[in-house]
Amino acid sequence: MRINCLIIDDEPLAVEVIQNHINKLDSLNVVDTCHRAAEAFDILRTKKIDLLFLDIQMPGLTGLEFLRSLRHPPKVILTTAFKEYALEGYELDIVDYLMKPISFERFVKAVNKFFEQQPRDIELHQAKPACDDNNFLYIRTGKMVHKVLLKDIEYVESLKDYVNIHTSDRTITARQTLSSIENMLNEERFMRIHRSFIVSINHISGFTATTIAIADKNLPIGRNYKQQVFHQLNYHPGDE
Repeated sequence: MRINCLIIDDEPLAVEVIQNHINKLDSLNVVDTCHRAAEAFDILRTKKIDLLFLDIQMPGLTGLEFLRSLRHPPKVILTTAFKEYALEGYELDIVDYLMKPISFERFVKAVNKFFEQQPRDIELHQAKPACDDNNFLYIRTGKMVHKVLLKDIEYVESLKDYVNIHTSDRTITARQTLSSIENMLNEERFMRIHRSFIVSINHISGFTATTIAIADKNLPIGRNYKQQVFHQLNYHPGDE
């Protein structure tokens, strides 16, 4: 999932700066740009916008007037050269207030504030569909976003409100639920074997009636998952 952005600014150079910053972040996508706030009404009505980069001082309708007119606005990051509007902006529940010229470092801090306000599972993004070996997930841990190839994931382990994502060379701990991870993984490649474990079918080296072997780990098969696990493995104990 990528965050759809709309840029509204009457200065073409300012639009270009923000667009260039967005293009450096894989999790953001520029849906459209416009130079007048009034032009944005049709865009918001016809396109899904998650995050709005909104200039304040524009001819005709100002950014703050435009924001007040919206019944259900997307999240907003204000972009301006004028400090005096900061308090009014925060009273309108904006994410952040960026002073021009906007550095990339300051831009990233504002975007991180946006992510911190979202449900945790929005921080995990599947970048490509289907089952190709180049598919990957973005996993956010604190301020760091890790890129993890699906083919490298051996298994995922639940730790209450956190998960450990185990690959052959590292373990990433993230504040996610196992179910949110499961929803992002292709069921042809991964399977739930226990309330606390999801495994990569390609990494299974063997199994017993009660465990799945992956690398040097023997992971338990939950009693309620056993039938489905053996079905996915195309194994029928009664045939022996």
